[in-house]
Amino acid sequence: MTSDDILSALRPAALRGRLLPDHPLADLTWFRVGGPAQVLFTPADEEDLAAALAALPAEVPVTVIGLGSNLIVRDGGVPGLVVRLGGRAFGTIAVDGEAIRAGTAVPDMKVARAAAEAGLDGLAFYRGIPGSIGGALRMNAGAHGGETTGVLAEARAVDRGGVLRVLGHAEMGFAYRHCGAPADLIFTSALFRGRPGDPAAILAEMDRVTAAREAAQPIRERTGGSTFKNPDGAKAWQLIDAAGCRGLVRGGAQVSEMHCNFLINRDHATAADIEGLGETVRGRVLARSGVDLHWEIKRIGVPAR
Repeated sequence: MTSDDILSALRPAALRGRLLPDHPLADLTWFRVGGPAQVLFTPADEEDLAAALAALPAEVPVTVIGLGSNLIVRDGGVPGLVVRLGGRAFGTIAVDGEAIRAGTAVPDMKVARAAAEAGLDGLAFYRGIPGSIGGALRMNAGAHGGETTGVLAEARAVDRGGVLRVLGHAEMGFAYRHCGAPADLIFTSALFRGRPGDPAAILAEMDRVTAAREAAQPIRERTGGSTFKNPDGAKAWQLIDAAGCRGLVRGGAQVSEMHCNFLINRDHATAADIEGLGETVRGRVLARSGVDLHWEIKRIGVPAR
């Protein structure tokens, strides 16, 4: 289907959100690389999202992006409909007793801050995760001793047919950096449970997380966060270092000298430079240690022709 075909198919749904054909995605990612979305859709609210998915022909692929902090968009762009949630409908936080509900466009660190100010302990680890709640749900994001699975009560989502679903914790199928919920679900909000705590102590813990992150990670570079998952019983960065990959360069991409489980766009890299460098690292680690590293960064779209 062409972009015009997709727009025509969605027209009867009278959508209220923005539909942008052939829209650049590079500036929406932390790496600042990649091609365009065939059609980028920013729904007005949950009902608008459901209407779009119900109207969209089944053969049109749907891809969801968030803050772009853990993402490589390939240079040929992303075919089909790319959904990016934002605005008030998906960007609000509400606290009710020991529960906190957040839209999936809310940055993780804002949830940590809101919980701390409400005296809710257990969510401070989100201060160290540079993404949004939607991504945290999809990959069971965690850091500094905490994981999404430890605080999530339920999640709201819209499926590929436009049907609203509410998933309890058990239905999320969480494992290490993994969510077992159906891949076609687009999460719209999450309900977390904290525990009573002292706001000053929680904020101090968040400051500790911030300081540790700034000291150990290249957060001021164009990067995508941790590149590979930690294998059982090992640290990915140690395996990468032992394989001689610290500082390794391919095109405009480089393995960070500061933390070698981070790839950086140091000099007008392409998505192919970054992904290719990652595959080179995987190959060297496999040859050196016999460990097959698995990508933590999500890679979407198609290569340039």
